Formats: sequence, structure tokens, C-alpha cells
Amino acid sequence: MKYLIALCFFAWSQVWFSQNKNEIYVIGNIHQNVPNYNPAILFGILDQIKPDIILHEVDSKGMNEYEAMAETDLKENEITASTQYLKKYPKTIRAPFDFEGRNQYRKDKGMVPTDNLAVQLIDSLYKAKSLDATDSKIYERFLSTTEELKKVAELAPKNFNNAENDQLCEKRQNEQYHELTKITDKRPEFAKRFVVKPNGEKISYRDGFKLMSGFWDLRNQTMASNIYKAAAQHPGKKIVVLTGFLHRYYIIKQLTKLNDLKYVIKEFYDL
Repeated sequence: MKYLIALCFFAWSQVWFSQNKNEIYVIGNIHQNVPNYNPAILFGILDQIKPDIILHEVDSKGMNEYEAMAETDLKENEITASTQYLKKYPKTIRAPFDFEGRNQYRKDKGMVPTDNLAVQLIDSLYKAKSLDATDSKIYERFLSTTEELKKVAELAPKNFNNAENDQLCEKRQNEQYHELTKITDKRPEFAKRFVVKPNGEKISYRDGFKLMSGFWDLRNQTMASNIYKAAAQHPGKKIVVLTGFLHRYYIIKQLTKLNDLKYVIKEFYDL
């Protein structure tokens, strides 16, 4: 009798567990409307998945700004497509999942605009043939990988939403945030040029770029944690995560590490 009760409980728990698993679709996006990727294409993907929850790569302030805008003023693919989806399925939950206060945090710490200024300086030194052979090769690899990704971004969305392209994105981001710092750490120019933070303090290109490199990890880890929390709060629901395709590899890796909820990570084209 005890064995029968235990067996029945196990069978019931397996049914309950399978019914309460989340399905998570991490869709890597091109933010701006381009011929091969636009709101209509993304809406079609959403309508095929039929998610219960759509998570956007913005913080709460960004989400509020989006929702306050008229539909005709929306520009980016993700918010335009999800707004169209909500009109068809008004019970859908839509929420942010980005690092809270992302933009102001980067400005306050001096990561912005030092990140872009540092890369621009590397580029000018490279074009002036002022980099040594080792540093030139580092920068050339970064440029080459970036060009590869640009070509992929001209193709259908399945091409920038797969494991092979995730590896290419990871390679490119490691080159930007780990390899390029070898140049900024070594070259004196990056320690002698500064920007002024909002609090009036100066920060060098070198230090600002290094902070941004660290923030790449912190931001993606935070985003994955926020997605995990959404899954925990809404068991058994389909969740679509809309993010830039450069973030996709990192988010999927982190979600896989965190997966004690036993959610299933799926591709939109494998339904």
C-alpha cells in the first residue's frame, strides 16, 4: 500500500512538474528596422510562439517611457512588435529585465563616453600605424569578427539566433572587452586622456574602458538573474526574452547555470 501511494505521488508530481515548467525563448534582435528584420517579422515570431510574458532589454524607466509613447512614435523592432502583440493578446505580461538604472550608472561611473572614445583612439593609432605588431593583430581580429557579424545580421533571423552565431558573438565580445584592454592598459595615451564624470571628477580612457569591460559581465549576469526571477514568479508560462543578439550567448549560458527551476530553453524555429 505504501509503495502504491508513493508511486501515485511520484506520478502526480511528475505531471505537475511537467505542467509547471517554463519555456524560455531568448530571441536575439537587431534593434532598428532593416529589410531583413522588422516589426512585422518579429510579430510573426511572437504570434507563432504565443508567449504569456514578454521581457524587454530595458530597465523600469525605459519600459515606462516605451509604454507612454504613442504607437506611431515607436521606433525599435522589439517594442513595436510587442505592442502589436499586446493588442491581439491583451492579457500578455510585458516587463523589463535589464540592469536597473543602466544608462545613468554608466555615465556616473565614467564608462560612457570613455568606452567609445577608447575604441576610437585605438582605431586612430592603428590607422596611423602607431600600434606594434601584437596590438595591431588584436585590433585586426576585433575588426574581422565585427565584419563577420555584420554579414550575418543581413540574413534571416534564424542566422543570428543559433549556437554557431552565439559562439561568434562571444568571440567578438571577448575581443572587445578583454583583448582590447591589453592595448589600453599598455599604451600611455589611454592614461593621459580624460573625460569628466557628472560629479566633476576626471576619469581616464583607460580606467573608463576597463570599468565598461567589467560591466559587460555584471549587466548580462543581472539580466539573466532577472529572467530567472520572472520564471520563478510565473511557473508554467511561456517567456520570450527580447535582447540584442550580442547578448544572447551570455544570457543563455547564465540561464543554463541557474536552471534549478528546470525551465526549457527553446528556439523560436523549433516549435
